[in-house]
Amino acid sequence: MAIEKVGVVGCGLMGSGIAQVAAQSGCQVTVREVSQQLLDKGLQGIDKNLARLVEKGTLNAADRDQVRGRLRGTTNVEDLKESDVIIEAIIEQLPAKRELWGALDKICPKATIFASNTSSLSITEMATFTQRPDRFVGMHFFNPVPVMKLVEVIRTIATDPKVFDEMVAFGQRLGKTVVRTSDRTGFIVNRLLVPYLLDAVRALEEGVGSVEDIDNSMKIGCGYPMGPFTLLDFVGLDTTYYISIIMFDEFKEKRFASPPLLKRMVLAGWNGRKAGRGFYDYSDPAKPKAMQLT
Repeated sequence: MAIEKVGVVGCGLMGSGIAQVAAQSGCQVTVREVSQQLLDKGLQGIDKNLARLVEKGTLNAADRDQVRGRLRGTTNVEDLKESDVIIEAIIEQLPAKRELWGALDKICPKATIFASNTSSLSITEMATFTQRPDRFVGMHFFNPVPVMKLVEVIRTIATDPKVFDEMVAFGQRLGKTVVRTSDRTGFIVNRLLVPYLLDAVRALEEGVGSVEDIDNSMKIGCGYPMGPFTLLDFVGLDTTYYISIIMFDEFKEKRFASPPLLKRMVLAGWNGRKAGRGFYDYSDPAKPKAMQLT
C-alpha cells in the first residue's frame, strides 16, 4: 500500500513537526488537536518554520505554498478516518492513548497503519487497545523533527513484517535515517542516553564536578554537541524523570533509577528551559547561568 494520506494526532512541538515533514514529502496531511486554540498555535509554528526555510533559500515560495496546501487541521477525530497511516503524538499517558486508539480503531479501515511517537511506553500494550496489533508500530521522532534526521521504527512481536518494512520505507521518504528496533523500553537511543544523563546527576550529587565542569568535560573531552545538563534542560527534567520511572519499572536496575536531586527538582517545578530554571537559570535565555544545587 502506498502511503499518501497521513493523519497526525497532536499538533504540539512533536506533532506539528511530524505533520510538516510529512507534507514536505508530498503527503496529504490531516493534523488533529483537541481545541482550535492548540491547533492554531501548532499550525502557526509550522508557518514560521516554512517561512524560515524560504528566508534561508532552502525552499522557494511556490513550494512553501504547495506544502501548506497539503496540510489541514481539525479538532474532529472523524476527519482522520481516510488516512493510510496515523501517527500519534499526544501526552505520554496510557489512559489518553487507550481512549484515542480505541476510537480510531472503530472508524478507520482495517488497512490503516497505526504508529505511536512514544519515547518510552510499550508499543505492544498500545496495540492491545486495538483490533489490529499486526498493523501497529512505534515511530519515534526526535526534537525538533524538521531538523533531526533520526527516526526509530519499532516492531512488536505481533507486527506484520511487511507493515514494518513499509513504515521503514515511509520514514526514509520523510528524509530520515531510519533505525530498526524492537519493543524494549527506551528503544535504542533512550536505552543508552537515559543512564548517561542520570549518571551525570549522580556525579553532581557526589561532588565529582560542578554543572559547568561536567558539561564542559563531555563537550570538549568527548566532542558532544552539548553537555548532559544542557541536554537535560532542553529535553525537560520532568520528561527524563518520567522515562526513568518507566525504565526502572521494566528493568529494576539502579542505572535506570532517578537520582534524588532530579526528583526534587521536578517536584519544585524546575523542569529546565521550558520552565525558565533547571540545571541552569534562563532568566536571560541568551546567557544561561549554572545553578548551585549541591
